[in-house]
Amino acid sequence: MSEQLVEQLELWHEEDDFEEIVDAVMEISEEDRDYVLVSHLGRALLNLERYEDALEQLMSVEEEGGEDPLWHYRTGFSYYYLKQYDKAVVAFENADRLDPEDEDTLEFLALSRRKAAKKAARAAAAGASSKKTSGTRPLPKFDGANFWADSTEEQEDYVSEPLTDELVESVQEQLVFKLPDFYIAMTKQQNGGVPRNTKYPLGNQAAEAGKDHIVISGIRGIGREAKYSLCGEQGSLAVIDEWNYPEFGVVICDAPSADQGVVMLDYRPAGNDGEPEVVYVDLANSRKVTYLAKNMESFIRGLVSAELA
Repeated sequence: MSEQLVEQLELWHEEDDFEEIVDAVMEISEEDRDYVLVSHLGRALLNLERYEDALEQLMSVEEEGGEDPLWHYRTGFSYYYLKQYDKAVVAFENADRLDPEDEDTLEFLALSRRKAAKKAARAAAAGASSKKTSGTRPLPKFDGANFWADSTEEQEDYVSEPLTDELVESVQEQLVFKLPDFYIAMTKQQNGGVPRNTKYPLGNQAAEAGKDHIVISGIRGIGREAKYSLCGEQGSLAVIDEWNYPEFGVVICDAPSADQGVVMLDYRPAGNDGEPEVVYVDLANSRKVTYLAKNMESFIRGLVSAELA
């Protein structure tokens, strides 16, 4: 490895040319890459948000990185964004042990501990919830024949795989919330999508909220395949984590723009297994929570055409 190459890698890093770093190091055969080169490669991959690739590279030099606080920090960073918070805690603790003065390490260690604790609490609640019987009551009736809009480009991001009882149970386990019976009934017919009516009037709350209605872009399906399904790539947990929405429930609808807000099921009044209220969380207004409806059915039946004044 030449000093000239290392200097070039550092220069690219300062200029945020991370792809250049990856390309240059990957051109060198694996057996010829030493610890310094792999460290540069791992750092560049982290900056490109390629966390799995970064972790793979960093773990290939695990033995050499054992006493390097930066190696532990970068490994912890990978685990954190892969949502493997228990492993992130261990990595950041090792980094802190080797370099107790690093403030970034302390910050991510605290974040990882909180996330790990929340994940453990969710798992415990899911275990308790899974022991309870489900589907003992008949689902409410829902006529979806004229509810959903005709096929649009946006539909495929919302419509998830056909709903089964097993899928409902597994999604509820992952979310740690029991989904409303009405929500399950409507998604049994079509599992999410863009409705014909996308406007919800705020009524008497208009003066306080500063507007008289909200508009939704779609309703999330119960599944994992579609991008905006409840447990999809941009599912409820992902959106809550990315935009720091409150963790009191489940994101079921999105505003047309990501910087506006979301419609959520709010389980605070009834508990994780109760009937949630429906609220709007206004991201553009410091995540202000506005009550919309007493339950999912009232919200769905309250939607009106966006063309109505």
